[in-house]
Amino acid sequence: MNDIGLGRVLLTAVVWLAATSPVWGADPLRVAVMDQQVVIEKSKAGNRALEELKAYSLTRQKIINSDDQELKELEQSIQDPNLSDAAKQEKQNQFQSKLEAYQRRLADFNREIQQKQRETVAEYSKKVEDAARVVAQREGYIAIIDKGNEAAIKIVIYHQPALDLTDQVVKEFDKQNK
Repeated sequence: MNDIGLGRVLLTAVVWLAATSPVWGADPLRVAVMDQQVVIEKSKAGNRALEELKAYSLTRQKIINSDDQELKELEQSIQDPNLSDAAKQEKQNQFQSKLEAYQRRLADFNREIQQKQRETVAEYSKKVEDAARVVAQREGYIAIIDKGNEAAIKIVIYHQPALDLTDQVVKEFDKQNK
């Protein structure tokens, strides 16, 4: 289980224990939910970050497409029947060398993009957490749990719609990250 999944399970257990424990006294405990992915997608700052990631990926994809086209052209030139055996061998060597460089570049770009995505997720998760904390403190909640979605681990099976603070967190997030 990854750190995020373990953290969510622990948070759920803590909230459940807190809600069922008599130590907290007579005050009702308030817990809410939000969808972190929606906060990022609906917020201005989150959209900017997603667009930056998309642009970053597209620039690398253009380079890969250009390299791919160059390889195709070189491969076609090898098929020229007018080439001497020496010229054909030279072009095959050149093709092999370019193919290896292409494969290295593709792997490097994939690693770069994945690293950039991880960094962005970490940065924006922290920012969403900060916005959620402000909303929770302002509204008197002891916890806000990320309800997740179909693409990620879904922790919250059911909640009353009134407990969903996603829109409030989006507003706070935008306020903090202009």
